[in-house]
Amino acid sequence: MNWIFGLGICFENYHMDKKINMKNPSAYLKTLILCAALALTSCTATKNTDTNLPKDIAERPADENSQKYDQAQLDKLKAYIQNEINKVECTGSNDWTFSPIGAKACGGPQSYIAYPKKMESEILPKINDYTEKVKAFNEKYKLMSDCMMILPPKAVKCVDGKPEFVPST
Repeated sequence: MNWIFGLGICFENYHMDKKINMKNPSAYLKTLILCAALALTSCTATKNTDTNLPKDIAERPADENSQKYDQAQLDKLKAYIQNEINKVECTGSNDWTFSPIGAKACGGPQSYIAYPKKMESEILPKINDYTEKVKAFNEKYKLMSDCMMILPPKAVKCVDGKPEFVPST
């Protein structure tokens, strides 16, 4: 678009030179060279070809110091844990156990998560890591919670290949 503006100025100068000073062809030649130079240099604008940048502003990276960013990181970690657990079909309730996950601001777990006992050595550290990160998140942003105690489930049962909790009575 800049080159169009440049050409417009050049043609305006050309017409003024033609009307005012046709006896001086060097002025005409200078104007023509200036117009050509403007047109050529304005066409060489470079495009940003960095494909790592998001196309839409809504997809821009979040501020790494924001609560929203920190919450998104916690959500990703929890989703990863849940996806790893979901890869295993629940076929026998004796093969499954549960653990508290997350932390309420005033203490206690946010909920409980069922996982297969055969994954305990790899999944339990991730659950504990998530819980510690939630505690740090709560402290960092001075969050409040309902402080209602979440009772642990009585057991885990398998329903249609998925684990479900047997509620405490």
